[in-house]
Amino acid sequence: MFLRSLLQAATLLPLLYSTTSAQNACNNSPSLCRRAYNNITHLGAHDSPFLRNKETSFSTSGNHYYNTTVQLDSGVRLLSAQVHEKQANGTKEWHLCHSSCNLLDAGTLESWLSEIKTWMDANTNDVVTILLVNSDNASPADLGSQFSGAGIDRYAYKPPSTTTLPQTWPTLDSLIGNNTRLMTFVASLSQPSTQYPYLMDEFTFIFENEYENTNPSNYSCKPDRPTSLGTTSAALSSGRMFLMNHFLYQSQTFIQSPNETYANVTNAQTGFGSLGDSVKNCTSVYAKPPTFVLVDFFNVGPAMASVDAANGVTGATGRKSVSTAPLTQGSGAGTSGVGKREGSTLAVVIAVVAAVALGS
Repeated sequence: MFLRSLLQAATLLPLLYSTTSAQNACNNSPSLCRRAYNNITHLGAHDSPFLRNKETSFSTSGNHYYNTTVQLDSGVRLLSAQVHEKQANGTKEWHLCHSSCNLLDAGTLESWLSEIKTWMDANTNDVVTILLVNSDNASPADLGSQFSGAGIDRYAYKPPSTTTLPQTWPTLDSLIGNNTRLMTFVASLSQPSTQYPYLMDEFTFIFENEYENTNPSNYSCKPDRPTSLGTTSAALSSGRMFLMNHFLYQSQTFIQSPNETYANVTNAQTGFGSLGDSVKNCTSVYAKPPTFVLVDFFNVGPAMASVDAANGVTGATGRKSVSTAPLTQGSGAGTSGVGKREGSTLAVVIAVVAAVALGS
């Protein structure tokens, strides 16, 4: 009887092991749990809510085929978006717009944050980062009200100081254990707020390379923002985390749009202008991989392969697969997102200055 019970218990061991492994995986891998937040490469979706699928009539302003929820399901852990002020029936609202709300309006910031919160509610072992481009100089109170309205501020990490870099960043284990699983950076905040300390000014904590690239030969590891960092050595000694922009624009009439045609090369692991090669190049410059890599059309490549390689991750758990093929009007509609409206050519002209100045 004892032997039979022992054999029955033994048959359950694989099930118990897989369950325990999944529970102990942080951002889809057990190997990341004890690593500091700044010692991990996080895959970022550049302009996450701006979609190129049937919901936006395949807008050429769209940066992704699949919505934010699908991005998170697939392993993306950094989500960027542009925030613009919009007047609606005499009321000021904060919308996610691509350069101009007349060009591509993805709805309110609060609605998008609610979508992210819903995902975080269901995925308790994941740390998510949000990067907001503060296009119309929203105050911390303006932005904070959107976070509290969505209820996502309950997950927000608050740094020891809003003006000084921490000596060490917490591990994923610590962030998950304390349920402070949301990191939020804003580019930029003129004056961080003690009332909303979780809204961290991006360039106090992060530096970026050049973002406005139209040719694979343009990619560089040299710091571009904040402008006070003129050299790689200055960037390294500053202690800031490195966000590596890796996406291409293509020129259209009056404005640049995301380069969809070249995405399979841009997001590849190897080859001229590939994400994998750029990560390796910048790793050699800074003696560690970038903390964040920001891409368009995240599923193509797939970009995740280069990020897994940078993190030394194999056999990731808990991710949902998504096609690596680009979407076209003939190939399928894609997964709906929050992107809604595409505007006129006049709006494109109006948006030029904002797009160039804000680098989004």
